[in-house]
Amino acid sequence: MLRAGRTRQFGLITTNSLRQTFNRRVIEAQQAATPPLRLAFAVPDHPWVDGAGNAAVRIGMTVGTLAAEAVEGRLLTVKSEQPMANGEVLVGLTERRGIVHADLRVGANLGAVLPMLANAKLSSRGVSLHGAGFIVTRAEAAALGLGSTPGLERHIREYRNGRDLTATPRDVLVIDLFGLSVDVVRERFPAVYQWLFERVKPERDAKADSKDGAAYAKLWWLHGKPRSELRPALVRLPRFIATIETSKHRTFQFLDASVLPDNKLIAVALSDAVHHGVLSSDVHVRWALAAGSRLGVGNDPRYNKTRCFETFPFPSDDTGLTPTLADRIRTLAEQLDAHRKTQQAAHPELTLTGMYNVLEKLRSAEPLSAKEKVIHELGLVSVLKSLHDDLDPAVLQAYGWSDLGAALADHDRAQAPADLRAAAVDTLLERLVALNAKRAAEEAAGTVRWLRPEFQQRGAGIQTVMDTGEGEGGEAAEAAPALAPAAAATRQPWPAGLHEQIKAVAELLSASARPLALPDIEARFSARGRWRERLPPIMDTLEALGRARRPQAELERWLAG
Repeated sequence: MLRAGRTRQFGLITTNSLRQTFNRRVIEAQQAATPPLRLAFAVPDHPWVDGAGNAAVRIGMTVGTLAAEAVEGRLLTVKSEQPMANGEVLVGLTERRGIVHADLRVGANLGAVLPMLANAKLSSRGVSLHGAGFIVTRAEAAALGLGSTPGLERHIREYRNGRDLTATPRDVLVIDLFGLSVDVVRERFPAVYQWLFERVKPERDAKADSKDGAAYAKLWWLHGKPRSELRPALVRLPRFIATIETSKHRTFQFLDASVLPDNKLIAVALSDAVHHGVLSSDVHVRWALAAGSRLGVGNDPRYNKTRCFETFPFPSDDTGLTPTLADRIRTLAEQLDAHRKTQQAAHPELTLTGMYNVLEKLRSAEPLSAKEKVIHELGLVSVLKSLHDDLDPAVLQAYGWSDLGAALADHDRAQAPADLRAAAVDTLLERLVALNAKRAAEEAAGTVRWLRPEFQQRGAGIQTVMDTGEGEGGEAAEAAPALAPAAAATRQPWPAGLHEQIKAVAELLSASARPLALPDIEARFSARGRWRERLPPIMDTLEALGRARRPQAELERWLAG
């Protein structure tokens, strides 16, 4: 209607998920069209409550117009929400002017950043069980043979979810039979087979008619989302970094390699504390807040690994990271991780959320309540604050951006003017966006600053082939040939719709006489833009549906190095 001249502007009320990656592409496509769409007004995240108080969601509001040149738009951000009578909310807003990007921000255009090879293959959500029967107590695990049946220790593992990380772990284990056929499970671990047959299979069978239900029912002894792409990345690591996907405070901590992470955790397959320190710093936390999204009634920030981790440029020797400085960041990160775990272990009632709530008050010089004073003493929160106060400037120095330190320093928040802090945050984000562009150009020219080169550069990865019906881990999988270079083939256009994309990849695998890895599949399609990002989740979908599998022999060779 705009391009036909039938209206001058239009307004949209959407959920606040409009800013998320796939939804945002609707706006990005119109901004790239001729004449381009411009956003003249936006409220990215606003409460929406109906008159009866029966709905409590978050919405976005936008106004679009057409203009050949960039338009200075108005961006209104919620700064306060005060509950009123009848479920209404009194909302206080702040206004900024500037070019409103597709992610409903002004300033640094985080919507233009690119995922980097340097960060590839290292981050993933944890497993999604799709069956409570996989979770067992230690006594139940012992009754199933843990400690007495050889090999079972690899398949009944420690398990952590978001609440386990913020508070006291539940002390539960999880049955994890990834890589085993149902016949192997029945032969080697009959007690486990019966346990799942009685507790998981009926639940899966009851949902067989739902979306994806048939695939889950067929593979009832396996987790619904086993995260096969994560497992090779964790091999040989003594520990990995984890953060809760949706959380009020963005914190990172090390988990032992024996722990299997839950679906609500983002696992990062890095064991060096220097990476932990950079991720825990103010630099990355502000990036994650800007690049991520907010979900739920509580409006807590969500850590999207594609937007928050894979695009994040880590400091390197080109920014000022020296071995001495890396050692300092590493030491501070180890102390930070150990301090929080020590205090929580000594005081089971202590939660990370409570500790960081008190930390926020210390930073803003607000008085503590009686309950908060107890948390402060039990958690030694002033020690926690001092560790962050030392870590943040060290990481800024590693980027060569110490000039931003005074304005960004959390311990000066009570004195530093809000507009000065806001300007410093904008500058920080603009520099990170520029560094992302620089690194992307380097990678296009062949220079990649790998975070874990010994793993990330190891071959082409685990193959994926079509299921021939021989059964998971059967003869067909064992006889799978080694990965060969992709042969020259006619490229076909990459389909536009997700259903057509899944179908095209499935047909390609079915027609292939040999296993295909992601580079092989990429070589068979042509398209512009970032279509390759869709392939890993499509492969995961095909595997979950039983339409593709990773040959067991090749998987074992991969895990063995």
